[in-house]
Amino acid sequence: MDTSKIIFYLLGGFILGMALLAVTEKKIFRSAIWLLFALIGIAGLYFWMALEFIAAVQIIVYVGGIVVLIIFSVFLTHQAEDDMPKTGLSRKIAAGLAVISGAAFTIQLFLNNDFNLSAIPFDSDVARIGTAMLETGDGGYLLPFEAVSMLLLAAMVGCIVIAIRPEKSEKNDSENPPSFSNPPTRNPEPVEGILY
Repeated sequence: MDTSKIIFYLLGGFILGMALLAVTEKKIFRSAIWLLFALIGIAGLYFWMALEFIAAVQIIVYVGGIVVLIIFSVFLTHQAEDDMPKTGLSRKIAAGLAVISGAAFTIQLFLNNDFNLSAIPFDSDVARIGTAMLETGDGGYLLPFEAVSMLLLAAMVGCIVIAIRPEKSEKNDSENPPSFSNPPTRNPEPVEGILY
């Protein structure tokens, strides 16, 4: 086994381990940190394949955008050290079915396709990739490019909504006016010229 395969298996194991920790961690802040490491591992896999532009996009969009917004929203809601609520049986069944379906789909891809090395080198020219991302015809990727921008917008709006949501313990004074049985206490302020 050569060095290239060893690096690939190390990166793959790192990504899978971080992803497993992200979905099994009970504290939401730690789960976001494990997700951050998993996405950095994916960027490392792109660097290993000599796709520097895709790796940079991975770090900017996902590591620098989505995960940072998730972490800031966790801090803004003051729930960094809280445990996540326990999932019900229906969600566990749905998650198990999703895992089984994903594994079956992956096995089908491996069985139906020959993943051999291509003799044609991949053209990773940034100008060509940028032109392809903005084309609308055949071979263009304008729709996925706009989908990524909508994903970032949805993440920002979600963080704003989470941040401005009032806590249940805080109530306005207008909702609970002072009663005669429990009047508000105020310290009298001294007035000049009056002796107490």
